[in-house]
Amino acid sequence: MTAQLAEPRERSGGPNPVSPEQPRRSIRWGLPAGLLAASWLLPVLLHAVRLDVVLLPVIVLAIASVLRVGGGLLDRLVVAGLLFAGSLMTLGLVASFSPWGLHPVPAAGVLLTAVSLATVLGRRRPSLPLRGRPTDLVILGAGAVMWHYVHRPVAGKSAFERLSEILTAEDRIAHFSIFDTLHRVGGYAFINQSQARPSLSPPTEVAYPQGSHFLWTWIDVFRRSSVELGSPAEAYSRYFTYILLSYVLLCMALVWAARWVGGPRLRGWRAAAVCGSVAAFLVTSTLAWLIPAGFDSEIIGLLFLVLIAALVIRPAMGTAEYALVSVAGLVTVAYCYNPYAGFVGLFLIAGAIVHRRRQRKSRRFLYAVQILGGAIAVIPSAVTVLSHFDVGNQAMAGGAKIPLDRSTIIGLGALVVVAALYARNRRVGAVQMVLAVVLGSGLVIGLFGAWQKLTIGAPSYYFEKMVTAGLCLALISVGSIALLFRPVAGRSARRFGLGSEALMSVTAVVAALSLFGGVQWGAPAAEGQTSGFQKSDLLNWAKGKMSGTIGPGPAVFAERDIHRVQAPVITLYSNNAYANWRTSFFAESLLHDSHVMPAYANLLKVQIGGSLRAEHPEEDTPAKAAEREQSYRDSLENLKKVVADCPSTPTILVGDEAASTRLRRDLAAADVRATVLYAPLG
Repeated sequence: MTAQLAEPRERSGGPNPVSPEQPRRSIRWGLPAGLLAASWLLPVLLHAVRLDVVLLPVIVLAIASVLRVGGGLLDRLVVAGLLFAGSLMTLGLVASFSPWGLHPVPAAGVLLTAVSLATVLGRRRPSLPLRGRPTDLVILGAGAVMWHYVHRPVAGKSAFERLSEILTAEDRIAHFSIFDTLHRVGGYAFINQSQARPSLSPPTEVAYPQGSHFLWTWIDVFRRSSVELGSPAEAYSRYFTYILLSYVLLCMALVWAARWVGGPRLRGWRAAAVCGSVAAFLVTSTLAWLIPAGFDSEIIGLLFLVLIAALVIRPAMGTAEYALVSVAGLVTVAYCYNPYAGFVGLFLIAGAIVHRRRQRKSRRFLYAVQILGGAIAVIPSAVTVLSHFDVGNQAMAGGAKIPLDRSTIIGLGALVVVAALYARNRRVGAVQMVLAVVLGSGLVIGLFGAWQKLTIGAPSYYFEKMVTAGLCLALISVGSIALLFRPVAGRSARRFGLGSEALMSVTAVVAALSLFGGVQWGAPAAEGQTSGFQKSDLLNWAKGKMSGTIGPGPAVFAERDIHRVQAPVITLYSNNAYANWRTSFFAESLLHDSHVMPAYANLLKVQIGGSLRAEHPEEDTPAKAAEREQSYRDSLENLKKVVADCPSTPTILVGDEAASTRLRRDLAAADVRATVLYAPLG
């Protein structure tokens, strides 16, 4: 049921602490003036001592203290975090035009001022519910376990040593280029297009959603108390840490959202069973593929999609909070990963229908705020469309796919239908919303897949991304199983002591981890077999089996060669054409020059850089020598095309000394202007 706002009542009776001679104006304006002064004084003082990072929890706690939502501290913090992220992304529209850009003091001052005004105008006495639920431990524990495994490959390594783990896909290089560019221009790239173009491969500056990059850029500014990016290699390392943290938050959000959807009936061992089952599923699911695949924006887009879906399904909050949550959900999802924005619109429309009686008294206000939020949310996508970017063609693009098991989605969807068809639940708003979210999302995904099949013959890259969203939405619907049970109350509830309830809850989590997570608790597997957990993508990532195969080139460039070159640069550290192209892309991103990458297309045909000799001289033959020579000549011709397409004279780094000498001579003979430097990997 919806929690009603509890406004603080004025106290009556007792002595008046204010003397009769004191003007009434001081009573009315004293508190607002004090809050306003503190809203700006605190950011200024913390920035002076380079502790702006402290402002992040302060702002979240301040937002949480004026909300009236949920039943415990964790619920309040989750909603406050969503509002904080939405506020930062919206404020970024103004910051992108302002002279102070991403400076932390104005941002913190504006946000704290907004909280202060909400406190005064809403007559909210700041307070935090210092209570939790036992299943908070399951949610926090899931986050701790996920962090342990996703962070293990880079734990204890330097920024340079981490690069082999970071560069698992060229998508991540492109994502870092956006992160770097937003730092440099002090705002969104789609607003500062001319300043952003030099460091982005076109049309990234206008076509790609930048909300996730902007969020982490601004948080990075708070963390470092500086708008400067700093060392490129260290910046790459920080950015990768943010992505790992995003994945951990996504997993925690899925567990929390399933519990939230369950509502008041999901208590005790039932809540432990549901939360444990979702957490266990995440351990063995293929969602961990999101990290090595470089789907950075999708990770954060899914995080906010899950949160807004859960909060719309069960809006246990007042109208003001629901309006703000609606806007935050629209903005965060549309800015971080706009293919998912349609889902949010679908949720809000369904919510307006299902919760129409509850929203009747404040319908005009709520719809007005949601329309305004929708207008703000659509701004980046509108800029993309107006730039003549071919959205339809992009929707048909190919790319890496996460191998998702459709049976899981079907099974979870069937579970929702069972809960919805149960006679006692048919008129429950949360049940109707779960059904609308799951079936509505399934219909959208199905129609999108059918359109792709009719257009290009088969579902493609973005269809799989839509399916990933469908899996997450179906996963949080597991909480609806609580609606199949009657709440335990009265004497029946007291029959179970705290010890019995705790034992049942722990047992439920153990059962969930065994059934859905493949955890065997030390029991040996069958001969020649391994458990589901041992075969999971999460554990394979933790063991380094899904790390990048690009080689040591990026680390060598970042630590040594970056100091002796200027853009554009071409790295030919080996005879592997793809590795050369990817390392060149990485090098250009560090040099803020990624706009040159379209000119590097022919670099994928250049197999020069390593030794010109046979790997095993004793097995060499005249035929193989002739083949190597022809490969060199073909590569040389393609390299000439790359150099010709460069906007200025490039520097070419070659990993083998003999190869660098010959390449320098051959390019000079062909009157191709390029600086060739010997750059050994050893």
